[in-house]
Amino acid sequence: MSVLVYTESEKGKFKKAAFEVVSYAKAVAEQLGTTVTAVSINANDNENLGVYGATKVLSVKDEALQKFNAKKYAAVIEQAAKNDGASVVVLSSSADSKYLAPLLAVGLNAGYVSNVVEAPSSTAPFTVKRTAFTNKAFANTEIHTDVKIVGLSNNSFGIVEGEGTATVEDFSPAIPDSGINVESVDKAADKVSIADAEIVVSGGRGLKGPENWGMIEELADVLGAATACSKPVSDLGWRPHSEHVGQTGKPVASNLYIAIGISGAIQHLAGINASKVKVVVNTDPEAPFFKAADYGVVGDAFKVVPELIEKLKAFKAQNA
Repeated sequence: MSVLVYTESEKGKFKKAAFEVVSYAKAVAEQLGTTVTAVSINANDNENLGVYGATKVLSVKDEALQKFNAKKYAAVIEQAAKNDGASVVVLSSSADSKYLAPLLAVGLNAGYVSNVVEAPSSTAPFTVKRTAFTNKAFANTEIHTDVKIVGLSNNSFGIVEGEGTATVEDFSPAIPDSGINVESVDKAADKVSIADAEIVVSGGRGLKGPENWGMIEELADVLGAATACSKPVSDLGWRPHSEHVGQTGKPVASNLYIAIGISGAIQHLAGINASKVKVVVNTDPEAPFFKAADYGVVGDAFKVVPELIEKLKAFKAQNA
């Protein structure tokens, strides 16, 4: 009865979240006294998953799976789980995984808990801690089904490297027909994705216009961060909707979230509350964001941010 983990990849390369879910699965497997089996779809360097705790990798190579399709991917993972006799299946909290998880739960007659942030506190009954009420609280949830599906919240457990090795086996599941055909996927190139970023630099209406976004991008470049924005900014067309973070946009669970010129509407705070450290720069000391922030700077972003960039550049040069 192994712990099965689905490792997401893109263009043959594993995403950062894949290493975190394998690390988490390893911790669960140790509690259960079993091993970790990973499922990879059209990915390369599968044996590297052993470093993070996988003992075996079921490698699926199929042209029909080049573009994500929830029905097809759920069927692949379901067959892998049954083939391996998995008692626990671990997924990430990406949009794709949240889309396929309910289908997988039905196929395996399994209980599914999303937004999990810690290894199980108990295995009998199987109990996991998850965020609730848009990250304002935690809930300890028990799963009583024979097979359990855990959706791990991004950046909650961390990546744990070891010295293990994984054997790679070819796996050829039956691919079901689907009524959905994905013709193309358009993504921004040469940018750190919000989902994979450990640091996110976000701007709001306090920047006064899209012509001032250069300093946001420069700060992000210095930090190796992703850029993001508040809902009003994307609604105004200053930035693409793909950068909109918040309750109605993309959720952010980065290690560091820097908000510049964002007042902190409740919908925005709900979407970024899972970030570990929050820094805000705003001219208004009464801005709601200051109550949620770990660090705050009351000041003009057009003075603070350029100085911060120069300090960071000097620090990097000094420690190069």
